[in-house]
Amino acid sequence: MTGRRATGAVDSRCPSCAALVLTQWVGTVAALKVTANLQPLTPAEQHAVREPNRLIWCLYRASAHSPPRLRWITASHPPGCRHPHVTEHRCTTEPHTLF
Repeated sequence: MTGRRATGAVDSRCPSCAALVLTQWVGTVAALKVTANLQPLTPAEQHAVREPNRLIWCLYRASAHSPPRLRWITASHPPGCRHPHVTEHRCTTEPHTLF
């Protein structure tokens, strides 16, 4: 199975807009299935796209050879985090239907 990882993550392209995305279950007790853009955001871009129902995620990688993992950004998240921060994917194109 191409694209599948041991962490339950799949990095692929969005079927509608072809953007690079990462889909992963985040959390251990009440996990959320997150599809996030793989385009890193600057702090200014994070502030611009943040909404009540649109979270910013830390794209954590333990080493260069480990798969990326999405982590919650909470109050205890270090302000000088060296990992890229990404946001939930939202398609920029309208879906095409036959009917």
